[in-house]
Amino acid sequence: MFSVGIQTLIAFLMISGVSAVGPTPINLRSAGNFTIFAQTGVSTVPTSVIIGDVGVSPLPGTSMTGFSLTMAATGTSASSIQVVGNMFAADFMTPTPAQLTTAALDLQAAFRDGNSRQSPDSVNLLGGGLTAQTLSPGLYQWTTSVNVITSLTLTGSSTDVWIFQVQGDLLFNAGTLTTLAGGALSKNIFWVVSGSVTLQAAALLEGVILGATNVALITGASVNGRILAQTAVTLQMSTVKPA
Repeated sequence: MFSVGIQTLIAFLMISGVSAVGPTPINLRSAGNFTIFAQTGVSTVPTSVIIGDVGVSPLPGTSMTGFSLTMAATGTSASSIQVVGNMFAADFMTPTPAQLTTAALDLQAAFRDGNSRQSPDSVNLLGGGLTAQTLSPGLYQWTTSVNVITSLTLTGSSTDVWIFQVQGDLLFNAGTLTTLAGGALSKNIFWVVSGSVTLQAAALLEGVILGATNVALITGASVNGRILAQTAVTLQMSTVKPA
């Protein structure tokens, strides 16, 4: 009886202790508290839908345009009918400026982390033209731009990780959808893009965008994840929400 019990315990530990596939996740630190964070402004063409907090630093609240902001009585945050959450800017009342400075530094550190990962599982897959691809967890690197032309499926467990290093631009064509399979989670998918990011009309991206430059969502485009940009984020009747 005792030996059977030990064997059962060992089997359980072996099953429950299966490690994640792919690289280690990128630590977003305090930048991960925001659904959208940008360093040079966030704009919207109404009506967009953002679930979670929005932050801008080091620029002031005037760099958040199209939202019709309503300041909180404390002066530390603002609200908008397009945001289910709070909005923060560098000229709001204490302690907001210091918190945003830290978030901006954490964003930059997260980008450097993701961009510096070595030993990719794939380099310049299909020359950057992805059409109906199914990708397993791993580190993918492109020294070119990447165009997701029709669809993208990411298959893995809830602990598996994908990091996409794109040294050029990232473009999702109109209507392009990302599908998660096998329990994969958007929080474990990281798009580390040195160029610009553009999601055309009705495109869907799953994951965290860590952009060195601007991120633009055209009419009806959606992100299930986060947008963390070192320049600007522009939305046109778009949806962004953590998933």
